[in-house]
Amino acid sequence: MAIDHGSPLALKNRGAVGGGEYEEEVEKQRWPPWLRPLLATSFFVQCRIHAAAHKSECNMYCLDCMNGALCSLCLAYHHRDHHGIQIRRSSYHDVIRVSEIQKRLDITGVQTYIINSARVVFLNERPQPRPGKGVTNTCEVCERSLLDSFRFCSLGCKIVGTSEGYHPRKKHAVYGCGGRKKKRVALKDTRFGSEDSCTSTSGGSSDKSSFVQSFTSSTPPPTPTSYRTGSM
Repeated sequence: MAIDHGSPLALKNRGAVGGGEYEEEVEKQRWPPWLRPLLATSFFVQCRIHAAAHKSECNMYCLDCMNGALCSLCLAYHHRDHHGIQIRRSSYHDVIRVSEIQKRLDITGVQTYIINSARVVFLNERPQPRPGKGVTNTCEVCERSLLDSFRFCSLGCKIVGTSEGYHPRKKHAVYGCGGRKKKRVALKDTRFGSEDSCTSTSGGSSDKSSFVQSFTSSTPPPTPTSYRTGSM
């Protein structure tokens, strides 16, 4: 029986010899070949070829060529029969519409937002210095505030958080009313927060995190009581 060297069986056999190479190959096959180059691309720069054109901003990407950011003219003239996607921007961060990306990539667990009446996801992480008050759920990678039904804030964080051998950071403690500390059991607890320029949505399916809260009663210790003896 002939074995395809790119098949999972061939990779598994090779993994018996070199575990590191096997894990690296498996990790590469988990995602489309264009995803990592897309996340590493800098968009919204001026096109060097069509600098004098009205639409010279590079906010397009060719999934077939994977050769960096393109303007709309480059995509139309030189990548006519290729698969292209458009990148948009919100608060200086790159986003892509869910209607475009979900046809080619599983975005389960990534929080979506409504921007200009369109549902989008962020490409890369957007860490916060510290969580806000009342936050119950954060991104498992960068700890950005999320709705409880999501695990990651961006596509980049999902790649990192679902990779083999990744260990999530230790979650910050959450304090309830009266300053009492709630003991957290699960690492997948998330926090709820609001975005500055977009509205988060709870649409889509994802694994909900469960946690157990332990409360310690604050019963004061008994104190000695003084009794007065009346005079007879």
